[in-house]
Amino acid sequence: MATPLTHDRRHFEWRLGDLYRLFLYIGILFFAATQFPNQLWEATTYNVFMLLGILGVWRYSWWLTHFVRANIYARFVFPRRRKQADQLWQSGWRPKQMLYMMTTYKEDRETTEKVMYGIIRDCREIGVPTTLFLGSGDISDERVIQDYVRRFAQDIPLKVIAIRQTGTGKRNAIGLTLRAISRYGVGKDDPIIFMDGDSIIAPGCLAKCLPFFHLYKQMHALTTDEKAILFGPKWMQYLLDLRFAQRHMAMQSHALSNKVLTLTGRLSIFRAKYIVQHEFIRMIEADHLNHWLWGEFKFLSGDDKSSWYYLLRAKAQMFYIPDAMVYTVEYVKGNGIQRMWDNLQRWSGNMLRNGFRATALGPKRVGFFIWWCIVDQRIAMWTTLVSPIAVLSAFVLKGSVVLVGYFVWVAFSRLMLSMLLYPYAGKIYISFPFLMYANQLMNSIVKVYIIFRLPKQKWANRGYAASGLAHTRKKLVMAAYLTTLYLILLIFFVMLYVELIEPSSWLTIRFLWFSS
Repeated sequence: MATPLTHDRRHFEWRLGDLYRLFLYIGILFFAATQFPNQLWEATTYNVFMLLGILGVWRYSWWLTHFVRANIYARFVFPRRRKQADQLWQSGWRPKQMLYMMTTYKEDRETTEKVMYGIIRDCREIGVPTTLFLGSGDISDERVIQDYVRRFAQDIPLKVIAIRQTGTGKRNAIGLTLRAISRYGVGKDDPIIFMDGDSIIAPGCLAKCLPFFHLYKQMHALTTDEKAILFGPKWMQYLLDLRFAQRHMAMQSHALSNKVLTLTGRLSIFRAKYIVQHEFIRMIEADHLNHWLWGEFKFLSGDDKSSWYYLLRAKAQMFYIPDAMVYTVEYVKGNGIQRMWDNLQRWSGNMLRNGFRATALGPKRVGFFIWWCIVDQRIAMWTTLVSPIAVLSAFVLKGSVVLVGYFVWVAFSRLMLSMLLYPYAGKIYISFPFLMYANQLMNSIVKVYIIFRLPKQKWANRGYAASGLAHTRKKLVMAAYLTTLYLILLIFFVMLYVELIEPSSWLTIRFLWFSS
């Protein structure tokens, strides 16, 4: 039988080696700031570093806002909810039945068996009739699951119903599976557990989550904390640890408004009321966007964003359960750079495509804080590029000494942000400041590229890599023109603002205009 994963909550672990590396980092940073010429206060580059400071105060105060809100949720709001949920569970309340909606495609056998171990364990402990609806893309996955259930689940009320997808892509598999669930017969309050075939539920996860559906009738979905188990380059594991630490903090901040910004497909639990409706199923199957340049195009990935948008539009509450955990398994061959680039394209594309319409719902319908978080995602992709543009411009015009000051600024500012994340990551990662800057910069570059090419989608993990939209030459040229135009304008106004170039006088402009 597959060995279970040990559930480690995010308790902070002090390590002598981590503290040594942290103090060494701070020492090197202090030495660089005081001993190397850096032009931090020289008149020629003063405006450049003032701009960095102004942007830093704005962006990092936003981080601090999330940190404060997350702590309010974790220390005051959620503990009261947890106490109520535990009391209900200990009193003997259980849902009438549990339903799983799991999609899988040519998954590793060991991973699948660990996934099934978690499902069978919870089914045995909770003791209610459970049905696993399996949306499969290949018969090999069905055989592994059926064999595992036959060997280890004969004594529990677990039924497996396999639905082989007839089309391509994850959305098709989910749509067919949800149609099977709707025909199966479910109550409007029955919990439906959405999960991927590489998601391993930690012990006690469902017991922590299910009572909320009985206690909060306006809540129609929840999602949990997440950790990644990566078989591949070490730096990618560190980067994923960084991303999930950021996610853990941000999700608690969002949850203070009884909303989240995504209902991850790795593990989210829904109340059946909306999930079995035809409109919801069609949105998952055929969600699309009408774009002024690209016309109408379908979404390939991002089913979690579609389900989130549907509930956001319905004004439903969505919770985050910070003490419930799911592990996700990834296998990466090679150096991992291409895989990470593809992931960033998929994540950023999903965010941008859904951000358009979510913003259009307005702050009154969405709630001001969550609405502003969506807007801020679009602002941040441009502001992140301002500092490297300003510094590179100063480097070209003023010399290389400015780079030392910029290095000091990046190393210091990202360390301060990392300090906020270390409690959520569970230990001190000396790599976080460097990975954070690289991730922010790459993310912004990808978003600027994608925002004018929204139909560009890739879902290599499920054997379907193209959107199917005809990318005509004229549209591609227009997208390239807009990308270039926006970047040139950004570079121009940044250089103008920090006085690396001087604006022409009105007389010069008029002379050039009339002489032409």
